[in-house]
Amino acid sequence: MNENVTVTEAVRDRAARAQRAQRLIAHETPARKNALLRAIAARLEDDSVHILEANDRDLARADESGIEPGLRDRLALTRERVAAIAGQLRATADLADPVGEVVRGGVLDNGLSLTEVRVPLGVIGMIYEARPNVTVDAAGLALKSGNAVVLRGGSAALETNRALVQSMRNALQAEGFPEDLVSSIDEFEREGARALMRARGLVDVLIPRGGAGLIAQVVEESLVPTIETGTGNTHIFVDESADLERAIDIVVNAKTQRVGVCNALENLLVHKSVAHEFLPRLSSALAEKAVVLHAEPRAYTILHGCEARVVEANDEDFFTEYLSLDLSIKVVDDLEEAVDHIREHTSGHTESILTSSIASERAFIAALDSAVIMVNASTRFSDGGEFGFGAEIGISTQKLHARGPMALRELTSTTWIVRGEGHVRA
Repeated sequence: MNENVTVTEAVRDRAARAQRAQRLIAHETPARKNALLRAIAARLEDDSVHILEANDRDLARADESGIEPGLRDRLALTRERVAAIAGQLRATADLADPVGEVVRGGVLDNGLSLTEVRVPLGVIGMIYEARPNVTVDAAGLALKSGNAVVLRGGSAALETNRALVQSMRNALQAEGFPEDLVSSIDEFEREGARALMRARGLVDVLIPRGGAGLIAQVVEESLVPTIETGTGNTHIFVDESADLERAIDIVVNAKTQRVGVCNALENLLVHKSVAHEFLPRLSSALAEKAVVLHAEPRAYTILHGCEARVVEANDEDFFTEYLSLDLSIKVVDDLEEAVDHIREHTSGHTESILTSSIASERAFIAALDSAVIMVNASTRFSDGGEFGFGAEIGISTQKLHARGPMALRELTSTTWIVRGEGHVRA
């Protein structure tokens, strides 16, 4: 960067170039955008050796700094994970293109024809932490929906994101698209993130994705309109009518299948009538995965002496997104107490009930207001890819515009097309 150019000026220049580039893809044909995504996927696979070498450098720095296991897992790439990231791009290419979709319309009594159609948002800013897959998922979803994206991926993944972004920019150029459709401001560090938050008029929407502190900072400080993605303080409630064998499998999967992600289970609530049978059996299954149980007094009394390591929980534990092999457990008297506990502690991300009772299922769904509510399923399914969206740019826990896993449609707005025949208003 030129020494005479400030970080704010450099970030605004990058956003302005993204804005100009976006106009060239805004109404590009679906076929050409799909071909672009497949070309990017192929380029990432071709560049995988270089990308993995960059990731190794990031991991070495992370290990020196003592990174938590869950965060390290998010940061780490393998050849299989690069292939999976490329596969997500191809899956996104296979999805229906939302741009140009007619949302509603009709003819007014005065003869004016109205049509509401989907259009791209414009320039999307992403501020996120050590998640290299988000770098590609965000770019792929943005391009498919006719947007440009400016990325700030955090210092932990600096080398990896640089390699990924360069690979994607090379593919854009090779396919005849402006490379500024995908750009990064990682080099400008935190000052660059603050400049992005203030680039109103150049950046149309800002999406933070990461820990509670990061999200709160962006929501509170940004002058750019923000879509708030939430931390994943998720819950499972084991009802008195639950199939306990299935419940063990679901809880173990939700907690341990991948711990460093926002849809991993963090809080378990168990009905008192099944707690004495269920918790010791669950303890044996979780002990094999080295899960530490943070138990409130009733749960602690049952679990003390069982196979898994148990510690006494404090109330702060139930507000914590661990992203590690830790799980908070509470025994509750009934569904009403479970719901009250969830309402107090949830981040609004995902809750699940394990039950054989239709009445309990309906009451649970009606009483909660989270972005995703599940019945007899692992919270790990709360994911754009699993929902059939190809990928996700984040899981929104707000209530305006987008909620739950955000994919192509959530990256569009609408325009009203009004057609007349010389109409004037009386």
